[in-house]
Amino acid sequence: MATYIYEHKNWTDFTWEDKAMNALFGEVRLMQGKIIGQMNALGFSAKEEATLTALTLDVVKSSEIEGELLNYDQVRSSIARRLGINSAGLVPSSRHIEGVVEMMLDATQRHTLPLTQDRLFGWHAALFPTGYSGPYKIEVGQYRTGEMQVVSGELGKEKIHYEAVAPKRVKLEMDKFLDWFNNDHSLDLVLKAAIAHFWFIIIHPFDDGNGRIGRALTDLLLARAESSGERFYSMSSQILIERKRYYQVLQKVQHSSGDITEWLEWFLRCLKNAMLATENTTQRIMRKAEFWKLHEHTSINERQRLMLNKLFDGFEGKLQTSKWAKITKTSADTALRDIKGLIEKGILQQTSEGGRNANYELVDFIPNEG
Repeated sequence: MATYIYEHKNWTDFTWEDKAMNALFGEVRLMQGKIIGQMNALGFSAKEEATLTALTLDVVKSSEIEGELLNYDQVRSSIARRLGINSAGLVPSSRHIEGVVEMMLDATQRHTLPLTQDRLFGWHAALFPTGYSGPYKIEVGQYRTGEMQVVSGELGKEKIHYEAVAPKRVKLEMDKFLDWFNNDHSLDLVLKAAIAHFWFIIIHPFDDGNGRIGRALTDLLLARAESSGERFYSMSSQILIERKRYYQVLQKVQHSSGDITEWLEWFLRCLKNAMLATENTTQRIMRKAEFWKLHEHTSINERQRLMLNKLFDGFEGKLQTSKWAKITKTSADTALRDIKGLIEKGILQQTSEGGRNANYELVDFIPNEG
């Protein structure tokens, strides 16, 4: 049977081929700078909205990777409340969601604080407030004391994907990891984020929740790399899209004798893709900010404001009077009056298809310079 990386002496003296990664690494660093620059050009509320969206996606998608679906609006509300962002229509969220959000915000908003055993235990306890993972009772807020295998397949035909470090070694391995995490300043923080993720997953120190905590550590170090708790892209969203490859690469590199080039390359590429996905969102947020700046003195009622924001946020399907009435909870007559008012102001226009069920869209606008 193939040996695991941790069975080698000094297994954490990881090596990689710089040549293979230099170009990719440069691109990632360049894009990070570009995104931060774009965001800093936005107004305060648009920047807040971008952060709120990225953090919400991070929490929702990190859980989804583990097969758990969280309610997007509840997560968004919980984050908005904790960051003091005025978000319309706050909805109460469950204790479990509050716990997941607590961990993510502790990682990103307090990224300058040292990572300690107690802090990790706090995260773990926040993830499992009842002491159960699904129907199973687990050891919460402490390192695991049992063996850990990642298996799939039906009973009797299980396939072992990974067998983690023996329980008696966990504390020792984690002490070494935490010492490196807090005291080794020789690495670029983006590379450190990639290595930390891999190293932590290999130790698999907890009964459950290792993936989510590993991704939170990534976010903490990426926040450090940008010297900011503001998050504008979601690594977890991208990992979810590339989930199959994520597990393939982890599985392959767990058997290496210390060379983790393939993992680092995958991680950097995934990070780059996460940033590319954000560029589209950013452009949308910037467009929205420019629109409201252009129309700060235009008289627009609350229903119109709500619908215009929805159009900028990526409205599903076509805008018709009936949809407007339904979303704003008004009559068809009021909806039509609202729409006509916006057409007169040159904000909306009827699409070319016309007919009885007319569709409407935003008029393309050119922002005021200066």
